[in-house]
Amino acid sequence: MCHDTNSAPPIFSEPKTAVRSRRQILTSTDQAQFAAFLATPEESTRTGVVILPDIRGLHPFYEQLALRVAEQGHSALAIDYFGRTAGAAPRDESFQHMEHILRVSRQTIDADILTGASFLRSAKGPECKTVFALGFCFGGRQAFFASAARFGFTGVIGYYGALGLYPNGATGPLQHVAELSAPILGLFGGADHGISDKDVAAFDAALTLNGVVHDFVIYPDAPHGFFDIKYSEHAAACADSWLRVLAFLNRSDN
Repeated sequence: MCHDTNSAPPIFSEPKTAVRSRRQILTSTDQAQFAAFLATPEESTRTGVVILPDIRGLHPFYEQLALRVAEQGHSALAIDYFGRTAGAAPRDESFQHMEHILRVSRQTIDADILTGASFLRSAKGPECKTVFALGFCFGGRQAFFASAARFGFTGVIGYYGALGLYPNGATGPLQHVAELSAPILGLFGGADHGISDKDVAAFDAALTLNGVVHDFVIYPDAPHGFFDIKYSEHAAACADSWLRVLAFLNRSDN
């Protein structure tokens, strides 16, 4: 888990526009319903962002993040992973996310990401012209997977997403590099004991070999989950990474 229950995203940019938000129920390709949180700017860039949470699913941290993204003019949709096993109703801090994260699959996660992206592009949604994925921890791993062409993302951003094999043998982005194509921004902590420098270097080399545009930044001494307002000692890393995220999202304007 990346963040504590009282964590909040540290944002270092002034709002550019007013924002509207609402809870959204979406229907995936297998007809399963899942919850999402939609934040839309009054003055839009027509760029959308699918926010992929950590293993807790749709948590207030990511709803707050969606608001901060929307304040920069980009529509943001934070999605949940657990509609098939936990339903789409709001949950409190007593929610036992571990029993549900063990029941998701590559197929269901991909289906929900595709559904979220499709909603952002649709007339029922904000009708975005370009759509990105932005993920953290477990969601960062999913964002890297979502560089695959079938998702149609303009680019993907992963904060401290694990790259290699999981202990249960599940393959990671490093094992699926040949499928990836959309530009990737990877943001990592140098003191993250769960993601080795060796894996980051291997992913970097493999993406280069396969011609995938990418940029990796490693912040020395920053731990896993450093993008958190409580990590005041890593405020510089948080600020730099946020500015890089905003620049990456604006690449569609270039």
